[in-house]
Amino acid sequence: MSDCLFCKIIAGEIPCEKIYEDADVFAFHDIDAKAPYHFLVIPKKHIATLNDAHDATLLGKLILTASKIAKQLGFAQDGYRVAMNCNERGGQTVYHIHLHCLGGRDLNWPPG
Repeated sequence: MSDCLFCKIIAGEIPCEKIYEDADVFAFHDIDAKAPYHFLVIPKKHIATLNDAHDATLLGKLILTASKIAKQLGFAQDGYRVAMNCNERGGQTVYHIHLHCLGGRDLNWPPG
């Protein structure tokens, strides 16, 4: 989509701090990090919301890519969180599905 922020990042029209890329997925550091490690894993194919996703293999690849990167960055053993937001009330602000991976601090809920 021509007006999608993440499609523009994938196309190289908007700079990012890329971590990983293959034929299906793209991963980069979140510019509004909520933890010492906070990156996004997105499909290269534009899918607006999780409600629009129908490819279980692609969704699984997002999760496995997050795990691989967490291991490479050295925080997988300590633990991390993965999350996907869906639509406005679910906290989604960019309408291109994306998986958040956060680590490097205590992420227990509620915070204390």
